[in-house]
Amino acid sequence: MAVFQHVLWGYEFTYPDHWSHHTQDGVEAFAITSQALAPDYVGPDSGQILVRAEWNCAHQPIQPLWNRHIGMLASWLGAKQVGSAPWRMGGASGIEAEIVLPKKDNRRLWTGILERNLIVLHFVVLHMKEERSSFEPLATQVISSLRFPPEVAGVLTNEDGLPLPPGYQPVPPKSVIDDIPDPQSWRAYRGASSIDALQAFYLRESPNYGWTVEEYAPFPSPTDLGFSRLKLVKGDRLITLGIMPYGEKETNTPNPAHLVFKMS
Repeated sequence: MAVFQHVLWGYEFTYPDHWSHHTQDGVEAFAITSQALAPDYVGPDSGQILVRAEWNCAHQPIQPLWNRHIGMLASWLGAKQVGSAPWRMGGASGIEAEIVLPKKDNRRLWTGILERNLIVLHFVVLHMKEERSSFEPLATQVISSLRFPPEVAGVLTNEDGLPLPPGYQPVPPKSVIDDIPDPQSWRAYRGASSIDALQAFYLRESPNYGWTVEEYAPFPSPTDLGFSRLKLVKGDRLITLGIMPYGEKETNTPNPAHLVFKMS
């Protein structure tokens, strides 16, 4: 069995070694064969599991999140909800449902959402109806393996002992914020992870490296701050972290963000 661990969101699954895994636009897709991950694939071993994480910094109740999730499925697949039931898995709680697809569609659809702290995971399981007996037990096994481990592998730290997400490289601070008066007191890192995932990462990982989150201002928020801010304390050291979104928001996915640390 293989283990998939999401370093930013902090969850993991165990899935069969011979399965394929692919990431696109913030969605983690698992399938028996890589061909099944193509949107128009209708051949054998068509089953797939899709997982997408969402940051619920507004503390929305689960029902509105579920209604929006079902609405997105309806627009994507023409699906209708049959009924829903409470669902618990991996220390998270939420809602699950069987979904009716249009009669001409020979696929079966199950979906659910789980909420743990501020993280919401969206699940979709899709396969041809004749493959139910062979694929459903495997899909159930994968989803039932969901865990939120206290620590994840692959986290590096910078010279100040601050955790860094994968793919983030140091750059001159003024290349991210051009009006910094004292760049020697700042650190900056460029990367392409979403601002939602980065907020989840720093709220979880900062305490693992001895930092106390003294203050957290989420993004988005009712204020006009325009970025997420955390104040991190270790002993007599205070560091302010800015998670700075960039780029035009053209889809439903969150903006990517760079990182800026101010040393105090």
